[in-house]
Amino acid sequence: MTDDTTKNGPDATAADAAADAAAYVDNDLTQEEASQPDPLELLKTENGELRDRYLRLAAEMDNLRRRTEREVKDAKSYSVAGFARDMLAVSDNLRRALDAIPPETKEAADAGLSTLIEGVEMTERAMLSALERHGVRKLEPVGQKFDPNFHQAMFEVPNPEVPNNTVVQVVQAGFTIGERVLRPAMVGVAKGGPKPTEAETNSVFDEKDA
Repeated sequence: MTDDTTKNGPDATAADAAADAAAYVDNDLTQEEASQPDPLELLKTENGELRDRYLRLAAEMDNLRRRTEREVKDAKSYSVAGFARDMLAVSDNLRRALDAIPPETKEAADAGLSTLIEGVEMTERAMLSALERHGVRKLEPVGQKFDPNFHQAMFEVPNPEVPNNTVVQVVQAGFTIGERVLRPAMVGVAKGGPKPTEAETNSVFDEKDA
């Protein structure tokens, strides 16, 4: 058998087929390796996702902490609101009792009546002082521009000497607790006066901001 026969015979064909198969397998493995993601890139992506989750969780926890602190503060500040309103009603009755005594009666009162009047006045002051320690503040609206957030207009008073809608009389004192209105002040407002100037309006807003 000649060399050409050996090269071109069945053995040669089988060898070529085996070589082609090996090349195909190698190429397939190469493509498969190329198609698989880089482990380092996978690790970086996973690390980035974990970092985003951590930042979101940290932000949520911070918001929860602030909200909880605010709710606790509000609970402390406003938990006595109902009780404070009831005490204001008692204080109003004490004030009405004192106002019902004519000035001449006070001046001519004997020792017993004078002591009683002083005791009622001291009780009223002590009650208001106790409420103030718990964040209850009395409004002083006379001379201010009427504000429906803090005042309740009961009547109008013709007075051309002060700007229109200026509070000129308080029928019932108003109070705030913290930053909220506990009870609006019942007031009388001026009617017919000049309109408030821009400087006066700004002054009212500045006082509120302060």
